[in-house]
Amino acid sequence: MYERVWTVRFSDADPFGIAHYPRIVDAIHETSDMFMQELGWPYWEIVAEHGFGLPLVEMNFTFESPVEAGDDVILELTPVPSDRSVRFDYVARHEGEVAFSGFEQRVCVERDGDTRELPADLRAALAEYAEE
Repeated sequence: MYERVWTVRFSDADPFGIAHYPRIVDAIHETSDMFMQELGWPYWEIVAEHGFGLPLVEMNFTFESPVEAGDDVILELTPVPSDRSVRFDYVARHEGEVAFSGFEQRVCVERDGDTRELPADLRAALAEYAEE
């Protein structure tokens, strides 16, 4: 599992101080971006250096409690790699309680849009963070 802290900023919140859904989505995308960089597979290099991409094809989240401006939210990402895709499962916690959880599904595709297998070295890097 990969973990990082997202501090909800005033600019992330509505007039009531509750985080806007689009800002939560941004935090989730930023988390996967940071995770892939830590793996040594930053998204911005994958296409240029390896000739494929990992576009987002599906995402879904369930919200259990709001997060507000000033909150430190622990975002946990657990990759679930398969042959041609990777699912990123998320759990967000604030003060030990689950605020929201869900997933992003990303498919491995060539530049021409055809799906392909995840490279073995990427799959191995993802597996280091996968749940046993």
